[in-house]
Amino acid sequence: MAVVLDAKDAMEWSYRGEGAINLVLSYRGIAPRFAGKILRIQKVPTNGCEYENGHPGLTVHEIHLWKDVKDLVSAPTREIAEHFFVQQVMCPFLGPEHVDAGIHILVSREFLEAVEKNVLHKRPTWRVDAAKLNLLRDSILLMSDHSIFPHVTPKEELCICVEIKPKCGFLPASKFIIESNAVKRRITRFKMHQALKLHQGKISYISAYDPLDMFSGSKDRLDKAIKDLFMTPQNNFRVFVNGCLIFGGLGGGAEPTNSKAGQAFEDALKNIIFAKEGMRTNYFLELISEAVFSSGLLNRLLEVQKLDTFDIEGAIHVYYNVISQPCVVCKDLGSGLSKRFNTLHSISMEESWKILRDYLIAATAKDLSMMISFRSREDGKSESSYGLVSLKSTNQTFDYKASFIDLDLKPLKKMEFYYELDKKIVSSYLTMVNSGKGDGKFKKGNDAIRLIQYCRRFCARR
Repeated sequence: MAVVLDAKDAMEWSYRGEGAINLVLSYRGIAPRFAGKILRIQKVPTNGCEYENGHPGLTVHEIHLWKDVKDLVSAPTREIAEHFFVQQVMCPFLGPEHVDAGIHILVSREFLEAVEKNVLHKRPTWRVDAAKLNLLRDSILLMSDHSIFPHVTPKEELCICVEIKPKCGFLPASKFIIESNAVKRRITRFKMHQALKLHQGKISYISAYDPLDMFSGSKDRLDKAIKDLFMTPQNNFRVFVNGCLIFGGLGGGAEPTNSKAGQAFEDALKNIIFAKEGMRTNYFLELISEAVFSSGLLNRLLEVQKLDTFDIEGAIHVYYNVISQPCVVCKDLGSGLSKRFNTLHSISMEESWKILRDYLIAATAKDLSMMISFRSREDGKSESSYGLVSLKSTNQTFDYKASFIDLDLKPLKKMEFYYELDKKIVSSYLTMVNSGKGDGKFKKGNDAIRLIQYCRRFCARR
């Protein structure tokens, strides 16, 4: 008999966090079948309409776009189509050992209503204002909780997990980037997007993190990237102990790490990193860097991201090819600039479809998260099926496992949104630079001085 979660079951699931599309719950009950599991529940815009039956399917154009993935295009609902996208498109690219497509389980509307009520006070206000749970779903995704090791209870051992959203790790070189946007070839999308987020009030500090450091292949630059993420975690860096968040924001951006938060984190590492006080944080960041570097995960991820060879400035023209509409972008650019895009508008439809497939796959890869979990491994312990990483600074050895999450299927209809967002990001960055406000990473005043001092004390030494 199929399990159906009802209102009475809602109390056993607690708020873990959320992104733009999904809200995540972790299990806190005693039922063995849900131990070590999480639920992902899709959200809908607060100012939009819920789908009539809760299950929008693929559009006609998307069916053609993914026609080579038979299960995906024949799926009766978009939710199931997204499941096959993870399983049959992203999994082969990223490796089955690092991807869990999950399974769908049935839920009642009463369960979803109870969950929405229970988590409301834990959600960031701006997330609540932007989206609500889709109460018309009759099934949701059940997945492994990658922040813990399977079949192990917290009483048996401590497990610490870091979640990293690395973002796009290369600079675009597309010939279709117009000259007024040439800055995109020098500055990463992430760093430029910081200016727009600051303008919109979504962040209060500009992050020092640069994805080019993360994906550089240099151990020293990777070390710097991890430390920069720790200092300004925003929604790109979180840490869990036995599945409970101890560092970073639940549903969105987190404030820069101050001395109080830093000390609390240092204390939380006491039984995990065996070092004197004041050194544990630095050694833990070193452990993360070592695992990321030795795993080779970033190399694989970068290959998928680089499927986008045309940039949105090229792909948007191809989009108008496949939907058989006049190119709005060419019209806006005028005859002088639009001539350079004639080659894109003259390619075959099959080539157009491939460019868009690759672009959307790359878009998913640019927006996913990595979760890396660690547990201490005692000397003489038998062989493990997990990776092994040594922290030489403390003479400790850890098992680790790495997973990719948030592998959402990007809707084809969002191409115009991506193009408009790209323009806003470039414009905001150039405005900030030209106004002279882009040189500082932190706000003015004593808080900035304390933040920089803390950064030096906890992160500059090795």
